[in-house]
Amino acid sequence: MSNEHIKNTLLAAIGNIKENPAGAKVVFRASTRLGDGMHCLGKVRDFPDMSIDEPADLGGTDHGPNPVEIVLVALGTCQEIVYRAYAAVLGIELESVKCDLRGYIDLRGLFGMQDGVPAGFQKIIFETEVKSSASREDLQKLAQIVEKHCPVLNTLQAPVEVLGNVVINGQPMALEATA
Repeated sequence: MSNEHIKNTLLAAIGNIKENPAGAKVVFRASTRLGDGMHCLGKVRDFPDMSIDEPADLGGTDHGPNPVEIVLVALGTCQEIVYRAYAAVLGIELESVKCDLRGYIDLRGLFGMQDGVPAGFQKIIFETEVKSSASREDLQKLAQIVEKHCPVLNTLQAPVEVLGNVVINGQPMALEATA
């Protein structure tokens, strides 16, 4: 897909939002279900099911990445997509964009072994490598824009309201507030 096509598509979307600001509010959906053992299947739109599992040393059969690895993939691919989108709009040619990510978790939080240890990531480190013939100044401007507007990075950095409920055998269960 050409940068010109991406640029025109995004500028058309921006124009539509300017004409109809309510159209800016969208909902993305996914569903998941537990299979055998630790293996799960995730469904998004009309794509084939995604296979999600744990490695053998965490009780799984290693039939796919685990959920926290998918968070890392989501961050890296979101960075790359936002680089492509803004580069197209700004007229910057990209040769390549690649992200390497590391997420640090203390398993004592997952296993409830120590109070005060979070179950999730304590730190995520990413390095995005951009190759382009554009000027360093233009690429620095692009990087600043991406860091400010990457939805997954923003989701990980800012508190997000997460609401949920549990239904047990057809009956809703009251959940205590956790925050």
